[in-house]
Amino acid sequence: MNNPNHAKGLHSALSRQILFQYILSLLAYCAGLPLVTFLAVLIVSSRTWYGSEPIYPFLDWARDYFGVLFVLALIFGLFVITIYFIRKPLRYMDALVGASQQLAQNPERPIELPDLLAPVTDRLNAVRQESLRSAAAAREAEQRKNDLIVYLAHDLKTPLTSVIGYLTLLRDEPQISPELRARYTGIALDKAERLEELINEFFEITRFNLTHLTLELSNIDLTRMLEQTCSEFEPAFAEKGLRCSLDLPPQLPCECDPDKLARVFDNLLRNANFYSFPDTVIHISGQVNQGLITLRFENSGRTIPKEKLDRIFEQFFRLDSSRSTANGGAGLGLAIAKEIVRLHGGAIWAASADNHILFTVTLPQAQTAPQPPTSYPPATSYPPVRNS
Repeated sequence: MNNPNHAKGLHSALSRQILFQYILSLLAYCAGLPLVTFLAVLIVSSRTWYGSEPIYPFLDWARDYFGVLFVLALIFGLFVITIYFIRKPLRYMDALVGASQQLAQNPERPIELPDLLAPVTDRLNAVRQESLRSAAAAREAEQRKNDLIVYLAHDLKTPLTSVIGYLTLLRDEPQISPELRARYTGIALDKAERLEELINEFFEITRFNLTHLTLELSNIDLTRMLEQTCSEFEPAFAEKGLRCSLDLPPQLPCECDPDKLARVFDNLLRNANFYSFPDTVIHISGQVNQGLITLRFENSGRTIPKEKLDRIFEQFFRLDSSRSTANGGAGLGLAIAKEIVRLHGGAIWAASADNHILFTVTLPQAQTAPQPPTSYPPATSYPPVRNS
């Protein structure tokens, strides 16, 4: 509906159709009027009229002014037809105004317009359906966001209570042994760090708006970026016995925003770390084909059901639908990753089968050689956001 060329095409088609009907009506009237006149004259002439008959004076007058009456009838008919077709677009305009008001006030009801406006009717109903789907998706995303805020607020209490409890104990018990003091301090620090993660997630939700994402492009080497990102994840991988395998060309030049793209890779590797089976391999491969970079992130993990796989890039959608946020993030990571990749002119999608998970990212290749910086943004500089 917002396509100017499509709207122009509909306007031209409607104009041609109305003009065709107007010309056809004029021709039909111009051809029909002489025929009707001939039939009338034929009927009147089929008998003899006498002066004593009431209609005789009118017939006598009509015979004297036959030419004038014929021209007046022709002009009057053409005038009526012209006025009708001038007013016809105005009636269509009124119908379109009513349809637009209905679309805004009562989108559940189908749009009905005159048959001549059938293409417009179909287009408006398509827009209506899309609007209903978008509204439903927005309501669902808002509900998920509100639920997640409630869950986060609830989960904030547990580490906060622990921190207060252990700090209070350390304050009120000055005679406590150094070993116990160190233990309590360590527990309080762990809880405080978890509290910081939850607060970061809360801020992530409150400031989330994909429309505010902008890119600052530069030529970089994706091979080096992925090598650095994987090395930063080595401690997290080691905790689960995971190993990261890279199968990349010596160089993958790409014109991109390194900060934003590092966030995409960060989210993909965090998900791979979280959902991988212990003691397995996370495999990252890449290739270039006809100016298009294709990156594959593969790991062994529980198969993602198709109904969840179709929604995995939605805002605030979490694979783990449990109430607690202890094992997952706000469900923004993949939604943000998809938007970042889209802004780069690429695409991202997921597949899962037989305890195997695959994320594929495509990006346009840079035409010039990359200018490698001293280092790329560390993955740890971003809040831990997982779609779990």
